[in-house]
Amino acid sequence: MTCKIITYAIFLTFGYASAVTYQPPNSLCFPKNFFFGVATAAYQIEGAWNASGKGESIWDRYTHARPDRIFDHHNGDVTADSYHLFEEDVRMLVELGVQHYRFSISWPRILPNGLSNEINEDGIRYYMALIDELKRNDILPIVTMYHWDLPQALQDLGGWTNPIIAEYFLDYARVLFDKFGGKVRTWITINEPLSFCHGGYGGLDAPGAESSGFEDYLCGHNVLRAHGMVYQLFRDKYMDSIDYVGITLDFSWLEPATTSNADQMAAETARQFYFGWFAHPIFSKTGDYPPIMRKRIDAISKLQHFPRSRLPYFTREEIMLIHGSADFLGLNHYTTYLITKNRGNISSTPSFKADMGGIVSQKKEWPKSNSTWLKVVPWGFRKSLNWIRLAYDNPKVMVTENGMSLEKGLKDSRRINYLDGYLKALLMAVTKDNCRVYGYTYWSLMDNFEWTRGFSERFGLYEVDYVSPNKTRIARSSARYFTQLAQTRCIPTWNYTV
Repeated sequence: MTCKIITYAIFLTFGYASAVTYQPPNSLCFPKNFFFGVATAAYQIEGAWNASGKGESIWDRYTHARPDRIFDHHNGDVTADSYHLFEEDVRMLVELGVQHYRFSISWPRILPNGLSNEINEDGIRYYMALIDELKRNDILPIVTMYHWDLPQALQDLGGWTNPIIAEYFLDYARVLFDKFGGKVRTWITINEPLSFCHGGYGGLDAPGAESSGFEDYLCGHNVLRAHGMVYQLFRDKYMDSIDYVGITLDFSWLEPATTSNADQMAAETARQFYFGWFAHPIFSKTGDYPPIMRKRIDAISKLQHFPRSRLPYFTREEIMLIHGSADFLGLNHYTTYLITKNRGNISSTPSFKADMGGIVSQKKEWPKSNSTWLKVVPWGFRKSLNWIRLAYDNPKVMVTENGMSLEKGLKDSRRINYLDGYLKALLMAVTKDNCRVYGYTYWSLMDNFEWTRGFSERFGLYEVDYVSPNKTRIARSSARYFTQLAQTRCIPTWNYTV
């Protein structure tokens, strides 16, 4: 892999808004083979929601039918219009000097009805053009197969709660491997199943099922089956053209609220529910769901007079299929929470929260972002990485998302402070703790549609002017910071004169 090198003289002309003085990098440097990139997701940036043969996704349907559930009542119909402006996106990647770009492919843009009997060639051409443009500029494409935009036609059949979805996802993956294998050698099957299973089938994200304690577990079960089947397909038929297949899981650090044994145990149980739910079947030595998760849900289901556990059981064959089914763990990390043991009675109404048994909070004094849930707690990043190291025998990890939302504006010193703190925590985990992290990916390249928060939260290194005809992208101060980081692999030192 080669890195596109851009001289300091060139990136002075990028149009960064704030007056920032560059100083030579300090000694806080990552290993030479560590690489840096940025990430996006199809629904959040592409737009062209019904153009060129694309089918309807669950987020198309949800934002059109329930704009009241979107903070600013907007949708992703156009957003940053990357479907038409992908060459501009690659130009920004070249400016940043990153080694990789993580993006997702829209399932309904490739298979409009979700099934492989109808392939949309316009969708194939779009992604092929993007991949070719990346490779011309020596930027490694890392592609996510599923970043939440399920074809609505499959949701009409039950979506991720229907066991047949695993077969349909396998068919979709086969199309992607056939069309793009060789050009894309690193794949992520699924992004953050906790978010779309618990938040979508158990909550108010699309499809908005609000069936926590039932549909979220069915979703998670089928996600793991689907992932295992795709990994087996890769191992059986595509190892000559593809190098690595992994999965991305999100892990906010869950810290005991006090030093009491009860809160310590509650925090560890919460980690198993939030992260181990998906990590344990793949990365543990034994496979299957975390024992505490199985024990609690089985027992609470019985107390609630159900004839069987609300958490499905894998067959022995499925456990063997899923166990070890990843070459790397993609990790999304943003923030930290406190966990207090819930001493109340078990509710008669099933829910993930009741099953987990902890009360989640954050300290008021922790610095804020522009997201209600995202507090700035860098030490939680290092703790998360070390917990993974100890729990799963130090697997290979790629940080696939980490970032901070702020209000609109180009002078974003708070974002740079966030990056500085989290990168230093990451560096300590790599160089002092020997965590096997080999790459870092910032979320996001540019502002995008942030799901139920609409356009109210801006994570981008580049600001997007959504009212301009060409959805103009303008580099923020943090883009210059990230350029220096990506090119030198050292955490920059900066002086602000504004």
